[in-house]
Amino acid sequence: MADERIVERDDGVTAERVTERDTGGTTTVIERRGGGGGLILGIIALIIVVVGAFFFLSESRSDRAKDDAITEAAKSVGEGAEKVGDAAEKAGDRIGNSVQ
Repeated sequence: MADERIVERDDGVTAERVTERDTGGTTTVIERRGGGGGLILGIIALIIVVVGAFFFLSESRSDRAKDDAITEAAKSVGEGAEKVGDAAEKAGDRIGNSVQ
């Protein structure tokens, strides 16, 4: 009579089944299957890195745009103040010429 022994192990990640038959010779069949957990974790990590890089780069561009806007506003204020000063000087000259 032939004896057959089957051993199955499953740790949640890898399933393994070993079949042993004693029929004069020994035949061992080993099946291994991975659950693909490492691949899924790798893809998730890659997605996190890409999203983090996107936010980091967009924040940098936003800060640069804000700084440029402030610089332009300061230039506009300076030009406006210069025009007001020129107008005040011209008005003062007109008043001085009309009084004499």
